[in-house]
Amino acid sequence: MKLQLAIDELNLNEALEQLESLAPYIDIVEVGTPFLIDAGREAVRQIKQKFPQLEVLCDAKIMDAGAYEAELAYDAGAEYVTVLGITDDLTIQGCVEQAKKQKRKVMVDMICVTGFAKRIPTLEKIGVDIIAVHTGADQQHAGRTPLEDLIEMKKYTKHTKIAVAGGINSQTIAEYVALKPDIVIVGSGILNAEDPVKEAKLIKTALK
Repeated sequence: MKLQLAIDELNLNEALEQLESLAPYIDIVEVGTPFLIDAGREAVRQIKQKFPQLEVLCDAKIMDAGAYEAELAYDAGAEYVTVLGITDDLTIQGCVEQAKKQKRKVMVDMICVTGFAKRIPTLEKIGVDIIAVHTGADQQHAGRTPLEDLIEMKKYTKHTKIAVAGGINSQTIAEYVALKPDIVIVGSGILNAEDPVKEAKLIKTALK
């Protein structure tokens, strides 16, 4: 299982500073959507340049112009780009085709997707690399967690890798590890912890 660190609320300098101490415990750095809006593709470039041993995900949440927007992320150095599961199949196909050209990967963000039984087989047929359960921040504030969606997703996913995100921390990680996702995504659980390095160590140890 890989640990993906989602960076949303930091600026570029803050992110680079945090990664100095957190890099040994993570596998993938996510340039989260708010971070991407703030710093642009330069965040992807600088993180990849300074931490070449880490994979970088550009959380572009693509909704249209799949091939072109995926290309922008990949050209900046990202190994992964996200596309929304609620968008048109043609957009997702464009992302997948561009990923294959550049030997990169596509993660489908399933935020707000209902009907996994119907949607997941279509996504697998298109050939995406990862399908991600994502309980958004607003849903988390209403008390929702990604655990039930992860259980549901596992029922319908045959061969595609699975990621999970949404309020996960060292206190809850065991519940997710038991379901064996391929990637666990943690953001504020690490970055807002009293001791981010200690929290990252605990989560990484749990994944092993």
